[in-house]
This record gives sequence, C-alpha cells and structure tokens, in this order.
Amino acid sequence: MSAEPTDRNFLDYKQAEKKALELLREMKATSPRKVDIELALLVAIFELHKGTLPGATVSTIIQGHLQTLVPFYAGPAAPSR
Repeated sequence: MSAEPTDRNFLDYKQAEKKALELLREMKATSPRKVDIELALLVAIFELHKGTLPGATVSTIIQGHLQTLVPFYAGPAAPSR
C-alpha cells in the first residue's frame, strides 16, 4: 500500500525536521551564541528561495510559518492576578 500524498508530504516534512534538528545540535556545538544560530537559520531560508522569490515574499512566508508555530510552542496561559 502506498502512502497518500498528504501522508507522504508529512513523512517528508518529518524527515526534513529531523535533519534540521540534527543541524541545530551541530550548530550549538559550533557557536554558543543563539543569535548566531538564529541568523544563520534565517539566512538559510532566504538562500532556499534565492533567485525565485523576492526577499519581501520570503519574509511574508516566514511570518506565516511563525503564526502557525507560535501557538504550538506557547506555554500554558499565565495565571491572571
């Protein structure tokens, strides 16, 4: 039985995510400064789209991804006082 396209896409994503997290571990061993790693990862995203999309469009794509990810990584709501 072959995977459905959405299942295949998810499996491809999980493989890419696994590689990205491996790269992150290597980057942490290279530089203890988070800002160095953050900027390098952002540069990689712009390089991924270089020559095919304008920088402003890449920025919009990144912002859209952040809107999706932030709620996932947000901790429990702070208790009200």
